[in-house]
Formats: sequence, structure tokens, C-alpha cells
Amino acid sequence: MAPVSATMEIRRGLAVLAGSFSAKAYSFFDTLLWIACLNLLWVVFSLAGLGVLGVGPATAAAQILVRRRVRGEAAPLLRSFAREYGRNFGRGNALALPVLLAGAALALNWNYFSRSGDLLSQLMAAGVFVAAIFLVAVACHVFPMFARYDLPLSQYLLMSSRFALRHLAGTAILLFVTAAVLFASRAMPGLIPFFSVGAWLYVTGWLCDRFFAANDESITGAAAEAATVGHAAGATLGTPAVTVGAPVA
Repeated sequence: MAPVSATMEIRRGLAVLAGSFSAKAYSFFDTLLWIACLNLLWVVFSLAGLGVLGVGPATAAAQILVRRRVRGEAAPLLRSFAREYGRNFGRGNALALPVLLAGAALALNWNYFSRSGDLLSQLMAAGVFVAAIFLVAVACHVFPMFARYDLPLSQYLLMSSRFALRHLAGTAILLFVTAAVLFASRAMPGLIPFFSVGAWLYVTGWLCDRFFAANDESITGAAAEAATVGHAAGATLGTPAVTVGAPVA
């Protein structure tokens, strides 16, 4: 009887493992399909806004839907994307256009200074490069922050800049993800129309939502500690938290 019992236990264990693997495989491929659809919608709606005027609202809509998916909320992708795109058309452009203009200015300055061989031009080119990295870091944070927090429009870029500077570890991770997506897209251009933008939006949105949640918990914990011991919240040890605002429901 013992061998039979052991065999049954092994079969049950294998069945559990097979079921767990099947569930994880389904979740993985379902997420890949969702990312591909998000990528397609981002491209289509960006072009619908003539490119420059479509990137902002398309990115805002995408990050709002990424946050909902991360929270486990199910919704029709096309209908939800179109609704959020129209609802945030003005605000999305107000966030994206300054970033795009700054990026264009940095690109022009880089092309100008990097072609010169004198020391001053090389120093200026290095400064432009550092500014471009900071701009990318801000761009990684601003739309996930827009999806999570209800702030005055003028505060999103400022708070994104502060968050990027005060949480350097998270910023480094986001920059690494951005560089990895760019490298993969350059190595395999066929990824661009199907996965590149959608994967970048999904991963950066997923990471930022966790960074913001940890920051909110840090602020709550610091406030509770200050109320308990009678000290200012800034006296707590660890990475300084950035007070952003109330999360969107």
C-alpha cells in the first residue's frame, strides 16, 4: 500500500505543478497579447493626433490602462483607450509637448557641439548628454504619476523631477529598462510595431506604480512615527520620501 500511496502523492504533486505552470504560462502569454494590443493602439492614436499632438494623450491613456491592469481591473482595451485618449487630450499634450520640445532642443545642441573638436564644445556636449539622461528619467515618471495622482497640471513635471532625483535607484532601473528596449528595438526592428513601445509603457508603468506605492507607505509610516514620538517626519532614516499627492481612485 505504501508504494501506491507514494505514487498517488507524486501524481497529485505533478498535477499541482502542471496546473501552476499552465496558469503562469496563460498569464504570461495573455500579458504579451495585451502589450501588443496596447502598442498598436498607441501607434494608431498617436498618428491620429498627427504624431506630435497624439503622443501625449496616447501615452496618458496607455499608462492609465497599465495601472488598471496592474491593479487587476478588467476593461475593454479599445473602448477604454479611446475614452481616456479623448478625456486627456489637452492635459496629455500639456505634459508631453514640453518634454518633446526639450528633447528636440537637446538633440540640436548635441549635433552642434559633438561635431566640434575643441574642449569647450566637448564639455557642452557632455552637459547636453547628462541633461538628456535626466529628461528621459523625468519622462519615465511623468505619465505613470499622471495615471496615479490627481495633481495640478503644472506640478507633474516638477514632482517627476524631484522623484527622479531623490529615488536614484528606481530611476537607474527605469533608465536601464529604457536602454534595454532601445537596444532590442535597434537589434530587431520588427519589434517596434508590435512590442517596443507597449513593453516600455507596461514595464515602466508597473515599476513606477510600485515605486510610488513604496513612497506613499514611507510617508504614511513617517507621519505615524512623528505622531507617536513627537518628532518631525523628516527625522526618519532611509531614503527621503517625496510628498506627491492623493492617488486617483
